[in-house]
Amino acid sequence: MTSRLPEGVPPARILVVDDDATLLAMLEQTLKRAGHSVSTAPDAERGLEAVKEMAPQVVVTDLVLPALDGIELLRRVKAVAPGTEVVVMTAYATLERAVEAMRIGAYDFVEKPVDRDRLLRTVAKAVEKQALLFENSRLRERLAEEERTSRLVGTSRAMVEIRETVDQVAQTDAPVLITGESGTGKEVVADLIHQLGGRRKGPLVKISCAAIPENLLESELFGYERGAFSGALTTKSGRFELANGGTLLLDEIGEMPGTMQAKLLRVLQDGCVQRLGSTKDIRVDTRILSATNIDMDRALREGRFREDLYHRLNVFEIDISPLRERVEDIPVLLAHFLRRMSARRAVPLEGATPEALAVLTRHTWPGNVRELENVVQRAVATAPGPVLTESDVRLATFVGRVPAPQSRAADGLLIPPGTRMNEAEDLLIEDALRRCGGNKERAAQLLGVSARTLTRRAKRNRAEIEPPEAETS
Repeated sequence: MTSRLPEGVPPARILVVDDDATLLAMLEQTLKRAGHSVSTAPDAERGLEAVKEMAPQVVVTDLVLPALDGIELLRRVKAVAPGTEVVVMTAYATLERAVEAMRIGAYDFVEKPVDRDRLLRTVAKAVEKQALLFENSRLRERLAEEERTSRLVGTSRAMVEIRETVDQVAQTDAPVLITGESGTGKEVVADLIHQLGGRRKGPLVKISCAAIPENLLESELFGYERGAFSGALTTKSGRFELANGGTLLLDEIGEMPGTMQAKLLRVLQDGCVQRLGSTKDIRVDTRILSATNIDMDRALREGRFREDLYHRLNVFEIDISPLRERVEDIPVLLAHFLRRMSARRAVPLEGATPEALAVLTRHTWPGNVRELENVVQRAVATAPGPVLTESDVRLATFVGRVPAPQSRAADGLLIPPGTRMNEAEDLLIEDALRRCGGNKERAAQLLGVSARTLTRRAKRNRAEIEPPEAETS
């Protein structure tokens, strides 16, 4: 008879449930001699109480019990402790019920009269499965940690705090507002919150509130019924429904039109959406993440964003610092991008010269991490190697550095004291348009806003926007 655990099998917490006191004592003694920690219960009710108290790794139970039988005990054990393995004992007459138990989650069954060696082997295999599941769980956690650190790269205090915050908020279902300039990595943070959270098995659905015209945004978010409007030939689920059980990222939330803000607020309050053309509420279980690069404080002061919606979205806020404020992260990011990109080269780039690094650290990085990534990508494609030199670093020409026409190169923009805010905005917009030759997209980038925001502010201040003609010398 086997009297000890097989090599490599750790001792485990075992609960044995049987109304036969003699058999119960024999099973307890057998399992204890093998090295396990054993508790017993004479019926299913007390067995279930013991499961809640001691969290056993394996439950061994008879199928035939007074009042609550072994099948129902199995169901309840799996409900309160899904990871616990259940081994059922059955007489020949109840063999079909043992098969049923296997179908609803039992690990295995042992026939009565119980063969001790067979019981110990079955329990040992169940314990091995437990150990394997635990190791797999640890491996998933370790991979998630590696994924987190490999994507949120940086040693600055700001990045350390962001990683800590992501770890904390990922474990909740609370809404998170992610703020920061374009290119800082807001979407990366949103991805990680989803991947590290309890909804990682559910979908991550993203929508840009600025990229979709206002008249289409509602149908994209909430869906529509067939015939709701001209061209609605089929019923379509909205992004809220598609994200049910998962996460919805509302990117560029600061650009959402006011009418849509009110409708979004109602959905967040009620937890229900209505498709266009329908009066039926559809309940959705969706975690909301939002991201924006605009100054939300200013948007609130100017009435461009609802305060009640802001507080709904901003239970937690993660603000990502621009790259120019964490220069110490540039060498780390450079090494990360070189490792990732140069693997495809015949001659990998193993680093950068001090002169090349000096060029990178002096740059102001208006495009933030995304701009640095693009610079490294260009260098990897053209640099001879094996290290990145100063001549390999070619910085992009950003509109933020667009020179003024020669006749006004020495001029600056003077805003007299006492100028009203809307008049000052007009002056800034006119100056940006002049510098960009009337190009609204480039002028908006120069001012750090979207083209739609630039146009809206200009229209609010004046009846219409008329870009001044570029001056000639």
